[in-house]
Amino acid sequence: MSDREDQIISFLKANGWDPSARRPLADDASFRRYERLREGMRTAVLMDAPPPQEDVRPFIAMSRHLVALGYSAPCITAENLKDGLLILEDLGDHTYTRVLSETPEREVDLYSKAVDLLIDLHGRPAAESIPPGLTTYDVELLNQEALLLPDWFLPAITGRPTPAPIRASYLAAWRDSLTQATSRPPTLVLRDFHVDNLMWLVNRNGNQACGLLDFQDAVAGPAAYDLMSLLEDARRDIASDLVATMMERYLAAFPALDRDAFRAAFTILAAQRHAKVIGIFTRLCIRDAKSAYLLHIPRIWRLLDASLKHPALDAVATWFAEHVPPNLRIIPPRLTRQP
Repeated sequence: MSDREDQIISFLKANGWDPSARRPLADDASFRRYERLREGMRTAVLMDAPPPQEDVRPFIAMSRHLVALGYSAPCITAENLKDGLLILEDLGDHTYTRVLSETPEREVDLYSKAVDLLIDLHGRPAAESIPPGLTTYDVELLNQEALLLPDWFLPAITGRPTPAPIRASYLAAWRDSLTQATSRPPTLVLRDFHVDNLMWLVNRNGNQACGLLDFQDAVAGPAAYDLMSLLEDARRDIASDLVATMMERYLAAFPALDRDAFRAAFTILAAQRHAKVIGIFTRLCIRDAKSAYLLHIPRIWRLLDASLKHPALDAVATWFAEHVPPNLRIIPPRLTRQP
């Protein structure tokens, strides 16, 4: 039996759970792993977030903050910070992803509920929505994330590290656009607000019907980010008319908002996220042997290509045209070859 397994068994026993009550629930793109605990009618979720790769403290803090705001984040019933173990409220099996697959006719209902939650969150004063000391999603952090593309994807395509001058020109190309996108006062950004991390809680009302998962990386940043993350999904095709309907639903709730500026920020942040995620999915394959994410890369390139047509991204589009022309905007062939 491994030391990690010993830690888990001790933690469960100390908190009144039979270790044999565990069943695999889900893995994560990070090092986190989840198991469902079930004894009779009682259920909970074990989060296994092994240090030093993971730190459960941001999850705990944000879970408590979101619950205090009246949202359906899983409550934490037991914690071991040193070992990276938590017991969480079980929000069930009805992820947005599963519900959309089984009952696609619910699509408008589900997306509307998610947008309404963002409207409620973004309508609150920043002093209420943003907990003290939260990291700011500023130009430097956004640029560092965008570097995942030249640092991971481009070498996987070319077979060599990205030269320092090309890397520097990439950062320079993004700066003005990201400065524009982050110019408005910040709100709470959950950062991974998409259907894989949302739950449909049929027994709850209002905004509580939309359950929240995977929010430990929350930051203080642009209001457009989470709406963009929902509507420019890296893992799911979304019809343009649904995107337009949900965008209008959001904008209608904020009649004083500069629509052109918001749409520009939405598109700039979409391009940044798509570049980042292409790099992340490449890294997951190379570093972590998680190749399943590669199949999403063509979709993400389509989304990124569409974003780069916005005039606010002219400098970024020029960089891509020179250094990642259309014939290279693919799944890196070397990653799909059999050994």
